[in-house]
Amino acid sequence: MVLLIQYTLIFAAVLTLVALGGCFSEHSGVINLGLEGVMVMGALGGALTLKYLGGNPAPVVVIAVLLVSALSGLVYTVLLGVACINLKADQTLVGTALNILAAAAASIIARTINTAENPDNMSTIIKYTDGRKAFIANFESFEFSWSMLVAVIALVIAYVVLYRTKYGVHLRACGENPQAADSVGINVIKNRWAGVLISGVLGGIGGVVYIMAGVSEWKFELGVAGFGFLALAVMIFGSWKPVNIGLAALLFGFFRALSNVYSGFDWLADLNIPGTVYNMFPYLISLLVLAFTSKNSAAPKAEGIPYDKGQR
Repeated sequence: MVLLIQYTLIFAAVLTLVALGGCFSEHSGVINLGLEGVMVMGALGGALTLKYLGGNPAPVVVIAVLLVSALSGLVYTVLLGVACINLKADQTLVGTALNILAAAAASIIARTINTAENPDNMSTIIKYTDGRKAFIANFESFEFSWSMLVAVIALVIAYVVLYRTKYGVHLRACGENPQAADSVGINVIKNRWAGVLISGVLGGIGGVVYIMAGVSEWKFELGVAGFGFLALAVMIFGSWKPVNIGLAALLFGFFRALSNVYSGFDWLADLNIPGTVYNMFPYLISLLVLAFTSKNSAAPKAEGIPYDKGQR
């Protein structure tokens, strides 16, 4: 049971961070369908930092990993911003392309680094055993990860920023009615760029948190197993509201955690259900949730629509 709670919280932390990133982007009016790719690039930056700085004091490692993964995600979302905000490209197509590009680029970079260190090593695996320990604090049988605390802090900050600050009002206005926002002096382009870059920061951190969930190495040709899309489902189920997103992340995190620890429950093991079925649970739940909640979606009205200053 302790292990189930532990994995539920860590997967919920990942989903919360990435879904909040998508929330900021979509509130500004830009659909960031490339969150999967952002997670991969953030995971790669974080994994390399863990690998090469793993022997340093824990606070140094934690801060460095969070900064590098955030920066990696931010830089990658610049591609989305240029294509969708400046060039007014189709946001769905751009996001899909970024997902494909990230998986390929991360695999090439990881393989190149491994080959440079050992010509016989052609894998895309990055190992970070020592570095991962900096994120872990053991309380008896419970393994607490500092990334859980990071997710809670991000959730609180997101709520305050979106609903208790002038910036949050401006950002949401750009996603609801950018023409009206522009008419009262709000810089729509600037706010959309801010929303996209924030999504990159949170998505990048979410990526490195994901690859540290119970393992000390990651094979980058695997990507992040669809967690970026799962985070989008969490965001939609949470109605683009931070508190609801946190609760939805716990639900989805529970089903994802169950696939890791089901064998530890005798009554589940006795059912002889293949492990692949448990792995499917969070994605099946996302399909059911979206099927029943999409009609009452509270999505920003102008999301996905390129802003044209001349249109009223």
